[in-house]
Amino acid sequence: MTTPPQPEDGRLDPGLSAIMSERRQLINLAYRLLGSLADAEDVVQETYARWYAMSRRQQEAIESPGGWLTKVASRICLDLLGSARARRESYVGEWIPEPLPDRTEWISGRRGGTTVDPADRVTLDESINMAFLVVLESMTPAERVAFILHDVFRYSFAEVAEIVGRTPAACRQLASSARRRIRASQACAVPSTPRADIVRDFKQAWEAKDIDALIGLLDPDAAAIADGGGLVSAVLHPIEGGERIARALVDIVGEVPDLTMLERTVNGQPGLVTQQDGVTVVVMAFDVAGDRIKQIWAVRNPEKLRTWTTG
Repeated sequence: MTTPPQPEDGRLDPGLSAIMSERRQLINLAYRLLGSLADAEDVVQETYARWYAMSRRQQEAIESPGGWLTKVASRICLDLLGSARARRESYVGEWIPEPLPDRTEWISGRRGGTTVDPADRVTLDESINMAFLVVLESMTPAERVAFILHDVFRYSFAEVAEIVGRTPAACRQLASSARRRIRASQACAVPSTPRADIVRDFKQAWEAKDIDALIGLLDPDAAAIADGGGLVSAVLHPIEGGERIARALVDIVGEVPDLTMLERTVNGQPGLVTQQDGVTVVVMAFDVAGDRIKQIWAVRNPEKLRTWTTG
């Protein structure tokens, strides 16, 4: 983002630090609303551009700059969600939210990669696990905005109404509808115990091409969804059934024998990163219930892996 303008006398704008301190909150909000870190960053940049496009007098007339920034960012996201639905209808293959890296190797606790500006980090909590984000994709734009603002960020329905452009009662209904979708999908936004041991066993069985071990770790009704963004070798449809998934995984290792699998935190949960010649080519997130893997999301779209390959 470009450097914000400063007063002509060269002194630092006394309100600048307060305005910029909202950046992390805006990134967190926009990512949950859009499921894309790249889009979230664009929204935040546009939000600040609109703030600095105003005169000093207009800025000073705003009682709550943080509230103004949130309102503007949310409205931009609402507009983008409407157009995103149309774009994803023509998306080649399955669409999965952009996976967030934590760069913490949960097998040893070592941290690698470049230093990330704290203002640009998305808070890794239960509201960004992949299962939850996938359910958010099934909501209407208004449902998603109302639910995230009220249930996750704790804005009142009166405040949500100003953003969504509906009555508080209507926003209450939108959030209620969103909760029903979450309950129906069983993707609950409640902290669960990360099963790093299950994901680790899965990794070892995959590396060993042990089909029986993989089948034992997968729920019989498990599903695997891959997002290749139109890559020629992309899997265009979900693979259903534990045995089918196990055999498909072993086939992949057979076709590309030089893959390196790393244990990494993906959206706050234990996941796997697959590299080829040192380049990240797949990021995998898991939904584990009990001792079985119920869902696998594998992101191969290079545009969604840029935060995993930079640095």
